[in-house]
Amino acid sequence: MKTSTNFHPKNKHKSGYDFEALCSVFPDVMPFVFENKYQTKTIDFANPKAVKALNTALLFKDYNITFWEFPDTNLCPPIPGRVDYIHHVADLLKSSKITNDIHVLDIGTGASCIYPILGNAEYNWRFVATDIDKNSLKFAQKIIDKNNLNDAIILRHQKEVSQVFKGVLNTEDAFSVSICNPPFYKSEAEALDATSSKLKGLKKGDKSVIRNFSGTQNELWYKGGEKAFIHNYLYESSLYKNQCIWFTTLVSKKDLVKGIYMSLKKLGATDIKTITMGQGNKISRIVAWSYK
Repeated sequence: MKTSTNFHPKNKHKSGYDFEALCSVFPDVMPFVFENKYQTKTIDFANPKAVKALNTALLFKDYNITFWEFPDTNLCPPIPGRVDYIHHVADLLKSSKITNDIHVLDIGTGASCIYPILGNAEYNWRFVATDIDKNSLKFAQKIIDKNNLNDAIILRHQKEVSQVFKGVLNTEDAFSVSICNPPFYKSEAEALDATSSKLKGLKKGDKSVIRNFSGTQNELWYKGGEKAFIHNYLYESSLYKNQCIWFTTLVSKKDLVKGIYMSLKKLGATDIKTITMGQGNKISRIVAWSYK
């Protein structure tokens, strides 16, 4: 098992944020920047508008993106954590001597299209990105168009909520790796409870529960929660095992990992890995598996 307490060494954000530079490339972030009691420049991470402005500025400054707009109701992904996933997947591919013509399947890309734009910017990977929400795909396509990424990123609509690969993969599709950030919650109530706890941690109380990274139903919850989604993903991966070398997913709940391993062994996976990602005080993990 690979362990880490910090961002990936290649993560551009491992040393914090240069707010002066961020404000210069995206002035809209400026009103949200202030000095805290330690005389350090920061933003209010409980404010969704501040969080979105910061992440837009990061994309403008470090990833050659010039347009990144989508509704405030959609999930605004934190760039440092998302790009960490990309770097760890790059290491996984390199360890398997997969270094050329890398083609990635992004399951549930969202309105932000975040993994494809980061993976292309950092490694020049090509993507097929799927989502069940047509509206999210509309905004993702606009991001692709405005940043001239149509040669690198193709979007596909998944019509069935209960399916992952079925209905979006063609027989000729071949991928180096699939990536996925699954819905973590079973219901809206569970998502709101988690947000309340998070805001208390940020010393904001819970008078009005507003997710600091926003998020719609399709992005945040799924019948049966993270466990149900991932086990569906595991099962379907066994049906498409010849079309993808590595399958990966983020797993937020550590206690799910044992069951994932048991299921994958029953399904015939020949190689299973857990990659632990440390981001400050937060620990998350990627589970990767292959049938090759």
